[in-house]
Amino acid sequence: MTLFDRAKDLIPGGVSSPARAFGAVDGEPIFAARGDGAYLIDTDGNRYVDYIQGFGAVILGHGDERVTSAVHDAASRGGAFGLSTESEVRLASLVVERVPSIDRIRFVTSGTEASMTAARIARGATGRDVIVKFEGNYHGHSDAFLAKAGSGVATFGIPMAKGVPQASVADTIVVPYNDVEALEQAMRSDVAAVFVEPVAANMGVVVAEKAFLEAIVSLCTQRGAVSVFDEVVTGFRLGPDGAQGPLDLSPDLTMFGKVLGGGLPVGAVGGRAELMELLAPAGPVYQAGTYAAHPHAMAAGVAVLEALGAHDYAALEATATRLCEGLTSAAKRADVDVTVVRAGTFLSVFFTPDEPRDFNGVQKADRAAFARFHKAMRDRGVLIAPSPFEAWFPSLAHGEAEIDRTIEAAEAAFTA
Repeated sequence: MTLFDRAKDLIPGGVSSPARAFGAVDGEPIFAARGDGAYLIDTDGNRYVDYIQGFGAVILGHGDERVTSAVHDAASRGGAFGLSTESEVRLASLVVERVPSIDRIRFVTSGTEASMTAARIARGATGRDVIVKFEGNYHGHSDAFLAKAGSGVATFGIPMAKGVPQASVADTIVVPYNDVEALEQAMRSDVAAVFVEPVAANMGVVVAEKAFLEAIVSLCTQRGAVSVFDEVVTGFRLGPDGAQGPLDLSPDLTMFGKVLGGGLPVGAVGGRAELMELLAPAGPVYQAGTYAAHPHAMAAGVAVLEALGAHDYAALEATATRLCEGLTSAAKRADVDVTVVRAGTFLSVFFTPDEPRDFNGVQKADRAAFARFHKAMRDRGVLIAPSPFEAWFPSLAHGEAEIDRTIEAAEAAFTA
């Protein structure tokens, strides 16, 4: 009996998250044994150049000594205390220093909790119920956000997951991504908040037009709604101030995760003081969690943010650029219709001749071709997420040798 067979007898589908299933790429789940910088070694001893990297959480590479040492030291002092810790305050100060739109921050344990908390703050602040989100954007698996979502929901073609009452999405308006006119129409309702991924990373990488993001912030200001940037993926990966910094935009609230926890479970909501002070115990909007700001995750987050400097982001962007250009050239030599979309330090490969600008464009990509490509890549020792709706995340541990090996494998895979 294989490990996957055992898992299926014990865990629904054999996995604890649909994003780890390989059914969409004609395979069985890979079970990780350990990580080593740019590489992942599975339980069968296979060694892969890894571009999943915790779905972008592991920016320094697997097993970075600065992170492992920080977590070891934190673990040696204990586990969950049910009390605040100094590392929590330190991580909060690092975020506030780096992101100008953040005055206060509240730590939770996942991106899903972050979206739930942001929605509750917005509804508490405005006295309204309606949430606007965009097709293909993924804000976790809470009921209100599972209408036409990305990530695993898109991978398995589920427009709204079973078990979600219609009433739960009755106050959710879904608008096409990058569509200002449709947004303006939606904003005629009494909207509490508009949630957006400033770079869509859960329907593959789709870059938002600056005018679209500017319209979100300005319309929310005009209509008394709350603008929420979901930077769970982009936060501290695109740069020290995420996607919003280079765009010179200041959303009312921002969600964080992934890089913020250095590979440990984390989520966070930050924003303007008057909004954040609505949270209990300062205000009437309730949120709590036994494992919120877990000291191990806080220590890992501090280690990562303190390690990352401007030269690291420049190096990571150069790596991603080289990978993007190499993949594009490899596809051209193999005469395959492929578009590689890069957003700074991460990217996606779409089997379509045109760069998608919304979820409809993403849906036109050839999923069967991606599945064949995925198998050919893993047969050649390169591991990418098992879905055309996820991104490739090179880490700072990926050097020229790993990029060259990836491009060589990709050309053979495109040809195959």
